[in-house]
Amino acid sequence: MTVSDGETKLKLVKVAREEFIEKGYANASLRSICKKAGVTTGALYFLFRDKEDLFDAVVGGPLMELDATVGAHLRRETECVDIDPFDDSMDMEDSKLIMEIMFKYKEEFILLLTKAQGSKYENIKDRLIDEMQTHYKHFAIILEERFGAAHVDDYMVHFLAHIQIESFIYLLTHSKDKEEAMKELPEVITNLRGGGIATFGLR
Repeated sequence: MTVSDGETKLKLVKVAREEFIEKGYANASLRSICKKAGVTTGALYFLFRDKEDLFDAVVGGPLMELDATVGAHLRRETECVDIDPFDDSMDMEDSKLIMEIMFKYKEEFILLLTKAQGSKYENIKDRLIDEMQTHYKHFAIILEERFGAAHVDDYMVHFLAHIQIESFIYLLTHSKDKEEAMKELPEVITNLRGGGIATFGLR
């Protein structure tokens, strides 16, 4: 890729981001994006396979950053041999990192959650819930074996995963800014952990 191609690609991604945020994936027009970027459709297809590829260039990076941070937290949670189920310090620390990323790319994440219909990301919330559910099923076994926690059925495991993802989405979409979200985050985490502790019957 030449310097000129690189500049054109950056320009297309910048304009596409604005178009997708305004109109959503389904209603965004590649022709309109090219016109605003001052490039031909041929140039766009030289740099991107299709509309999906261009959308991925806008939202893929932020999502990968979030996935990496969440994944690191889940690994720490399951690999920590001396985990204390009543100590919320790790949850709080990692939750702050997650909120930092979500607000750093706030418009991209709202785009993913509300305007990605027709793209491969249209069910992103369900995917996140499924991943959290898989983690909780494994974590539930750890809690049973180490702490004599109550057995939790799949319905409640899914419920716990669902409310956790929805809680972070709520903080993103209902807080006026990152500062307000960070202020409310400890109370949200306390409620999530309290519900989990009660569900697993920990004492």
